[in-house]
Amino acid sequence: MSAQASDISDPKVADPSENYLQSFERYLHSERQLSDHTVRNYLYELHRANGLLPDGINLLNVAREHWQQVLAKLHRKGLSPRSLSLCLSAIKQWGEFLLREGVIALNPAKGLSAPKQAKPLPKNIDVDSLTHLLEIEGTDPLSLRDKAIMELFYSSGLRLAELAALDLTSVHYELREVRVLGKGNKERIVPVGSYAIKALEVWLTCRRQIPCEDNALFVTEKGRRLSHRSIQARMTKWGQEQALSVRVHPHKLRHSFATHMLEASADLRAVQELLGHANLATTQIYTSLDFQHLAKVYDNAHPRAKKTQDK
Repeated sequence: MSAQASDISDPKVADPSENYLQSFERYLHSERQLSDHTVRNYLYELHRANGLLPDGINLLNVAREHWQQVLAKLHRKGLSPRSLSLCLSAIKQWGEFLLREGVIALNPAKGLSAPKQAKPLPKNIDVDSLTHLLEIEGTDPLSLRDKAIMELFYSSGLRLAELAALDLTSVHYELREVRVLGKGNKERIVPVGSYAIKALEVWLTCRRQIPCEDNALFVTEKGRRLSHRSIQARMTKWGQEQALSVRVHPHKLRHSFATHMLEASADLRAVQELLGHANLATTQIYTSLDFQHLAKVYDNAHPRAKKTQDK
């Protein structure tokens, strides 16, 4: 080990890191148990990064500022945040390996961060598809219960945990509102649409005939509070039965609620309150509005948007 380490600064050695790279590959396979695909990616990123290091600097004597320069060069070349993150993972693993081998005393890549990757948004369900989803024709108790659940999700934009925790006393039918206990045990009152109110009233007629263990609004056939998993499974089932092209789940209805409300009102603050978001920045995630809709709003609203007619 000492003989190899002494070669690090020897200018006559063409590539002092080559032996370590071979050991690194074995380390990733055997001890880290990474897939062949991941190992190939890490080695590719290391070789690419090595080619961007300043003259006289190699993979064994690289410092933190050198890695910062490499990441900056890759960023200027147009690499995506995802690709930069992969490169950073590779050089961090390399640093940890050299630490383990006793070649270096500190990992120079430790503490470095890549640009944040954009979080993918759940696909929105359009109004026509949602209308079709909610046109459940079954009259059995489970169908009526599930219809009420989906109507309430879409009507009020509730989270799964919030809906599952609702009690009989949570809904005020005359005022058409629901009292919800959200994140951080923060209570909020959310309006409920007429379709959801009607579906809930029909479901309550069935629920009264079921011996129930507690005050839960939504229960199983045996009277137990409906679990998160059961709600998710039932919604997936209805999405398939109604032949929707996307998988239906609670957050998709919440996202659809937020998106449709923003498209109709453009009132971000109001939607923030309805969703129970502590920060407006969280609500802005839901503003992935259809560009055509935005263009139409702009054309109709901006005084200098419309082209003057030819005279």
